[in-house]
Amino acid sequence: MPNSDLSVQRKLVAALLDGRRYPHVAKTVRLIETHISWVLLAGRYAYKIKKAVDLDFLNFTQLDARRFFCTEEIRLNRRLAPKIYLNVVAIGGSPERPQFGAQPAIEYAVRMRRFASSRLMDNLLEHDRILPQHIDRLAAVVAAFHQHSPVAATESPFGTAAAIHGPMLQTFEQLCVMTGVAQPDTVDALQVAFEAEYRTCQDTFSERRAHGFVRECHGDLHLGNIALIGDEPVPFDCIEFDPALRWIDIINDVAFTLMDLLHRARPQLAYRFLNAYLEASGDYAGVALLRFYCAGRALVRAKINAIQAMQLALSRQPSEAARSACGEFLALAAKCVARREPALIITHGLPGSGKTTFAQIALERFQAIRIRSDVERKRLFGLAALDDSRGAMYGDDATQRTYAHLLQTARMLLTAGVPVIVDAAFLRQAQRAPFQQLAQDMDVPFAIAAMNVDRQILGTRITQRLAEATDASEADLDVLTSLQATQETLAPHELRYTVRFVNSGRDAADAGNWLVLEKVISAETADPRQ
Repeated sequence: MPNSDLSVQRKLVAALLDGRRYPHVAKTVRLIETHISWVLLAGRYAYKIKKAVDLDFLNFTQLDARRFFCTEEIRLNRRLAPKIYLNVVAIGGSPERPQFGAQPAIEYAVRMRRFASSRLMDNLLEHDRILPQHIDRLAAVVAAFHQHSPVAATESPFGTAAAIHGPMLQTFEQLCVMTGVAQPDTVDALQVAFEAEYRTCQDTFSERRAHGFVRECHGDLHLGNIALIGDEPVPFDCIEFDPALRWIDIINDVAFTLMDLLHRARPQLAYRFLNAYLEASGDYAGVALLRFYCAGRALVRAKINAIQAMQLALSRQPSEAARSACGEFLALAAKCVARREPALIITHGLPGSGKTTFAQIALERFQAIRIRSDVERKRLFGLAALDDSRGAMYGDDATQRTYAHLLQTARMLLTAGVPVIVDAAFLRQAQRAPFQQLAQDMDVPFAIAAMNVDRQILGTRITQRLAEATDASEADLDVLTSLQATQETLAPHELRYTVRFVNSGRDAADAGNWLVLEKVISAETADPRQ
């Protein structure tokens, strides 16, 4: 049925509600309908049929187009979810008596392996069943996916400043006319902030495009499009109908997940995800665009809810939930685009003293970006975090290179306007001084988080960590002994900025220490010990 309309498709879908039409056992068939597709849940499989509709952002009216986009959906989603997305199936026969695999085809469907909706990460999060290791694994999956995704061609329009600015303007134009849902003053103020941030980011958009950061991404990476299958996060349902929505900067892909976690009031998980992604990818330069992209994702969700509220009102259905959601996303967009007060925290302590444990808690608490010397040292030498360097990169020259790299990255992140935690030993004053000077030059609060722990505990932790082989640090007992002999104590002028943590197997710090540290990085007092 080439060029078939919706009424004919509806007959086909009605016929497919009969489980006997399928080439496998389907005792029951359940239908899920969206504005662009029907999904038939039949036995162990799901069949997705695209509606013959022509909307602003897609055109599925032609059978050939539906077949093409079914094929694209399989191609794109098999990159991340090959066990879910199986193949494209032709449906022949007639709308009233359809036959799978018969020719000529009257329709096409994407065939998928079913999974329980309770395994979606948004549902799991609502029931507090998302664990930190799930977030870490998701970050690793997304980083690996981005690393292997194709780069946009230089002659393509994707990722240009103009291609980014146009949709933003269109979203504001649409919100401006929905005055019954979105408050005009709120939208106007938000547009001013967006335009200012766009001008700040404009050159960075072009630079990142030139350096290959615009790639064929997922495009719709919110928690409702990620399933936890066998304890493994599996993103699915990426955007197939508009290449411009998936050929984007990789940090824009990350921004959707970050925004979704923030909207669900899980900032600790949001920044755990962001930091895990950055450590896996090394894309700290992308942080400069996060305000714009994160706010942009929230803005689009506000628009979608505003449209839904207006449609519900026109049909005399309750629209308060959609109106409320629109307001929430507008408020989140304003919060995301606003510039924050940066601060710089460096750690101080021997191997095994708990620096990384402290830094993990601190980055979640302060919504900061962490830079780990153990990870970045290996990155400089072309190694992954858990690769064994065989001790080849721990000489004085390598250490100097590592600290210079940490300093450069910290400067870049502070310029981007985010709090920064540098997780390194910093056992020599010459290593600490440039970071204190950086904070002074950039006029941001500075703190040293010094880890104190019994020497016996240090040895036990190091031995256990090496045996587990799950951490980037390669320091052994010989390294510990050497560093103990050569470390330099904190100078009197450094103690003014120092907060000491006793980390003997309990939490990284007690409540009092956290309050002191918060005073330091918020510059509430000249001397944090007062």
